[in-house]
Amino acid sequence: MLLAERNAAANTLAAYRSDLEDFAGFAARRGEAPAQARVATLRAYLASLSAAGRSARTAARRLSALRRFHRFLLREGVRSDDPTELLDAPKLPRGLPKYLSEQEVDALLAAAAGRPAGLAEVMVAALEILYATGLRISELLSLPRAALAGDAAVLMVRGKGGKERLVPLSDAARDAAAALTAGRKGRWLFPGRDPRRPLTRQGFAQGLKLVALEAGIDPARVSPHVLRHSFASHMLARGADLRSLQLLLGHADIATTQIYTHVLAERLQRLVEAHHPLAVARASGG
Repeated sequence: MLLAERNAAANTLAAYRSDLEDFAGFAARRGEAPAQARVATLRAYLASLSAAGRSARTAARRLSALRRFHRFLLREGVRSDDPTELLDAPKLPRGLPKYLSEQEVDALLAAAAGRPAGLAEVMVAALEILYATGLRISELLSLPRAALAGDAAVLMVRGKGGKERLVPLSDAARDAAAALTAGRKGRWLFPGRDPRRPLTRQGFAQGLKLVALEAGIDPARVSPHVLRHSFASHMLARGADLRSLQLLLGHADIATTQIYTHVLAERLQRLVEAHHPLAVARASGG
């Protein structure tokens, strides 16, 4: 169902398979088939995750997989009830997204441009596009070469679940892509060692680590998703609204985009300090 109806990505399918196999093993040890598991077994399974030291986020992901599994069973008539409706989701700590400063992004781009020929063009194009659009790494690496042909001002992206969205391109991103593809043929914008296949995440991660070291930034702080967070945070800091950001990032629910409201809070605080009469008077000593 996930593949045929939801067009789920391979990584998503693998994650669901792993989570459900883990639960199936637990249910089997209690003498139950996973499709006939009782509420008590489901509760015991979630409790076992906590006892084993698994994080609340892991437990929440496992519960999400179990909810979808049991809704499927209910819809297909395999079960007449959904036992996961009686389960409470674990409370997740609300962490702030990690992002780089604008100066650090500039340093990354400068370091990428200084890499040896060949690698420089790849890393500059990748970083310019990631930072200009907020793409997920899977969306970036699956871009066909034709996607950035010509003077297109926007990029058509196929995101999660096969959903398409348009994102605007900066002049710098277009120029970097043009430099990367000049005089080159092939299907992919970022080809791998085998030009018939796109560059892998691992291959890109290795290049990004080298660039981070050259820029004087701890590689542990730099990843494609950190660049996505940086794009979103910097956009909000410069006046973008949450609804527009939701569309650019391809979030199905604006609640997902609201993790960036810390940036809005900081901006509002600066606005108050800069423009509120009492704040202005105090700053001037009045």
